[in-house]
Amino acid sequence: MPKLARDYNTEYYSNYKASSYSNVYSYSTYANEHGRYYSELREHNRPHKKHVKKKSPLQVFISLAVVSFLLFFILPFSFNNVTKAVFVPAPYKNIKIDMDKLAFPTHNYLANTWYLGKRGFNYSANVKNAKMTPLKENVNMPVLRQELMNLAELYPTVKPAVYVWDYDTGNYVDINGSKDYATASIIKIPVLIDVFRTIEAGELSLNDKIPLTEYYRTEGSGSLQFKAANSQYTVDELARRMITESDNSATNMLMAKIGSMTDVNQSIRDWGLKNTYVNSWLPDLAGTNRTTAKEMATMLYNIDTNDKLLSDESRTRIFNYMGHVHNDRLVHAGLGQGSVFLHKTGDIGTMLGDAGIVIAPDGKKYIVVILANRPHNSVAGKDFIVKASEIIYNYMVK
Repeated sequence: MPKLARDYNTEYYSNYKASSYSNVYSYSTYANEHGRYYSELREHNRPHKKHVKKKSPLQVFISLAVVSFLLFFILPFSFNNVTKAVFVPAPYKNIKIDMDKLAFPTHNYLANTWYLGKRGFNYSANVKNAKMTPLKENVNMPVLRQELMNLAELYPTVKPAVYVWDYDTGNYVDINGSKDYATASIIKIPVLIDVFRTIEAGELSLNDKIPLTEYYRTEGSGSLQFKAANSQYTVDELARRMITESDNSATNMLMAKIGSMTDVNQSIRDWGLKNTYVNSWLPDLAGTNRTTAKEMATMLYNIDTNDKLLSDESRTRIFNYMGHVHNDRLVHAGLGQGSVFLHKTGDIGTMLGDAGIVIAPDGKKYIVVILANRPHNSVAGKDFIVKASEIIYNYMVK
């Protein structure tokens, strides 16, 4: 090889070698500086075994109890009553499954209207075309209201609703008048109205007879529960017993005759009332049948004055019943001698009430409704109602 070429190759090789050493040194320095960072990053991203906290013996026991309950009670019940009913063919082809009743077992009890031949729900009152006339309120009576509020302070365990309305002036007192309360037997007032509207529609007669079967016999107030099975009673007799004796069996018989709770609830909505409804057969000791003091006063006013709601004949008979109520120990006990009280009482232990129309000896006429929540069977509820009645009577009449 010529000298010039050899010298050139030697110089090139030396330069290349020096350059390679330099590159290696640079990379080694970079790796040393950043090696710890990458090592920590890999360690951070490596999956770690999660630390599972051991359950206490009580937690284990509760979990086993819940699982056992589901396995031995819920799942077998669901399989036998739902799954089999839906998916397993019935051995009798003529028997068909009522899917609505299966899905909504309480539907027939809570429904309050009919739609396309089926039970349904209607929670809105027919206010626009209401069949009842609202009370025309003039001004509140502040003096009477304050006296009743002072009385309520003396009975802290009693939570009352009081509504008073004067026929002459339209003046009124409203203490919790729109608050929802249990009705107890005062629910028999709308039932009575619906019975007579059914009679006036020609769908029922006062002389129609209904047998007392075990299905209708029930405990609580009234004497029918002690009568012979299958004994016959006219609609007139049942209506009279429902009001004068507050007979629960008679009430259930009449409600069933006019279409059950569904018909009564739909009628109440047609009257334009929003908060009154029947939810249970009597006796409704749980207080699921509800109303307000003002709506009950509205019903009393319409019984008395609304010719489009009831005829004079029906009105006379209704007031004959309500004028002979056996329980005269509540509002009636606070009235002056010679006063007439057309009313209905109610008592389920935790709620005591009275609602009616007072006609004083001098002709003064007013509506009074008192609903009193109280400790179960507390005499304080009765005392409050009697004393409130005295205060109202003295203010309105004397």
